[in-house]
Amino acid sequence: MTPMARAATTSDVFNAIAEPQHREVGLVRDRRAGKQRLYGLDARGLRPVHEWAGGFERFWNESFDRLDAYVRDLKQTRQED
Repeated sequence: MTPMARAATTSDVFNAIAEPQHREVGLVRDRRAGKQRLYGLDARGLRPVHEWAGGFERFWNESFDRLDAYVRDLKQTRQED
Protein backbone atom coordinates (compact mmCIF):
# COMPACT_ATOMS: atom_id res chain seq x y z
CA MET A 1 0.00 0.00 0.00
CA THR A 2 1.39 3.36 -0.99
CA PRO A 3 0.11 6.34 1.01
CA MET A 4 -1.73 8.84 -1.12
CA ALA A 5 -0.25 12.30 -1.37
CA ARG A 6 -2.36 14.92 0.36
CA ALA A 7 -2.97 18.38 -1.03
CA ALA A 8 -2.46 21.05 1.62
CA THR A 9 -5.51 23.25 2.13
CA THR A 10 -6.60 25.53 4.94
CA SER A 11 -9.70 23.37 5.49
CA ASP A 12 -7.75 20.10 5.81
CA VAL A 13 -7.94 18.46 9.24
CA PHE A 14 -4.42 17.05 8.77
CA ASN A 15 -3.04 20.59 8.46
CA ALA A 16 -5.07 21.74 11.45
CA ILE A 17 -3.41 19.04 13.56
CA ALA A 18 0.08 19.64 12.19
CA GLU A 19 0.20 23.42 12.36
CA PRO A 20 -0.22 25.68 15.36
CA GLN A 21 -2.22 28.23 13.36
CA HIS A 22 -5.99 28.21 13.81
CA ARG A 23 -7.68 26.54 10.85
CA GLU A 24 -11.41 26.37 10.21
CA VAL A 25 -11.96 22.65 9.80
CA GLY A 26 -14.68 22.09 12.35
CA LEU A 27 -12.49 20.58 15.07
CA VAL A 28 -13.15 23.32 17.60
CA ARG A 29 -16.44 24.85 18.57
CA ASP A 30 -16.72 27.88 20.75
CA ARG A 31 -19.39 29.91 22.48
CA ARG A 32 -19.54 32.99 24.64
CA ALA A 33 -20.63 32.67 28.25
CA GLY A 34 -20.70 36.17 29.67
CA LYS A 35 -17.15 37.54 29.52
CA GLN A 36 -15.72 34.08 28.86
CA ARG A 37 -15.29 32.19 25.64
CA LEU A 38 -15.69 28.41 26.02
CA TYR A 39 -14.00 26.04 23.60
CA GLY A 40 -14.73 22.39 22.97
CA LEU A 41 -13.49 19.67 20.66
CA ASP A 42 -15.80 18.35 17.97
CA ALA A 43 -14.17 14.97 17.39
CA ARG A 44 -16.34 14.27 14.35
CA GLY A 45 -13.89 16.43 12.41
CA LEU A 46 -11.16 13.85 13.13
CA ARG A 47 -12.94 11.17 11.06
CA PRO A 48 -10.64 11.70 8.01
CA VAL A 49 -7.60 11.12 10.24
CA HIS A 50 -9.15 7.98 11.69
CA GLU A 51 -10.02 6.63 8.25
CA TRP A 52 -6.56 7.44 6.84
CA ALA A 53 -4.78 5.80 9.79
CA GLY A 54 -7.15 2.83 9.53
CA GLY A 55 -5.77 2.07 6.08
CA PHE A 56 -2.30 1.67 7.57
CA GLU A 57 -3.67 -0.42 10.41
CA ARG A 58 -5.35 -2.81 7.94
CA PHE A 59 -2.19 -2.96 5.82
CA TRP A 60 0.05 -3.86 8.77
CA ASN A 61 -2.43 -6.32 10.28
CA GLU A 62 -2.68 -8.15 6.95
CA SER A 63 1.10 -8.10 6.52
CA PHE A 64 1.69 -9.56 9.99
CA ASP A 65 -1.01 -12.18 9.42
CA ARG A 66 0.77 -13.26 6.21
CA LEU A 67 4.10 -13.34 8.03
CA ASP A 68 2.59 -15.42 10.82
CA ALA A 69 1.14 -17.90 8.29
CA TYR A 70 4.51 -18.12 6.54
CA VAL A 71 6.35 -18.83 9.80
CA ARG A 72 3.79 -21.49 10.78
CA ASP A 73 4.14 -23.16 7.36
CA LEU A 74 7.93 -23.02 7.64
CA LYS A 75 7.85 -24.64 11.09
CA GLN A 76 5.45 -27.31 9.86
CA THR A 77 7.69 -28.09 6.88
CA ARG A 78 10.76 -28.42 9.12
CA GLN A 79 8.92 -30.74 11.49
CA GLU A 80 7.90 -33.00 8.60
CA ASP A 81 11.50 -33.34 7.32
